[in-house]
Amino acid sequence: MKYDLSAIPKKKDRKGEFGVGDVYTWTALCADTKLVPSFLVGKRDAYYGHAFMLDLASRLSNRVQLTTDGHKVYLSAVVDAIGSEIDYAMLVKVYGASDATNDERRYSPAVCTGAEIHPISGSPDIAKASTSFVERQNLTMRMSMLRFTRLTNGFSKKIEDLEHAVALHFMHYNFARIHKTLKCTPAMEAGVTSKLWSLEDIASLSN
Repeated sequence: MKYDLSAIPKKKDRKGEFGVGDVYTWTALCADTKLVPSFLVGKRDAYYGHAFMLDLASRLSNRVQLTTDGHKVYLSAVVDAIGSEIDYAMLVKVYGASDATNDERRYSPAVCTGAEIHPISGSPDIAKASTSFVERQNLTMRMSMLRFTRLTNGFSKKIEDLEHAVALHFMHYNFARIHKTLKCTPAMEAGVTSKLWSLEDIASLSN
């Protein structure tokens, strides 16, 4: 299948500007190789959900099993982008009230009390349906960039700056950072490259 990603314009707000308000980083992770084949900086809405899944679909060479969180946007985005050529399950976490009180409540995450796994399409292996790997990757992303550190002024003032920072992070993560478990980079494990990339190799791509 081929997808025309150039047909997806960058979304703007009512003032004709992009980058005002909260934005999110959508990420996809291969549980076996730890490669991040696709990411997208944008709003957490149907528009960007579909754009993200279209980009991921364009990078798949064979049928895979996919697990997403309970964000309802995925239900239509996955079907529209990949159709029935995927084994897809949705993992919905159940949260209870936070233990924090007063002002601390807004900085404390709710307590996860359980999870429900729902087969959506194909024949997903429920035993392998998990979002733990990508959640760990999100932690790595937060720890690697000051822009994602909460309660600081290190956030990006322009959406373009955030997009560039995220792109550099994942380029380094995929090609130049040895994964402790794999003993090589995710790109090497996935067979995308046969060498360990240096910072000079990454910088030379801009020439």
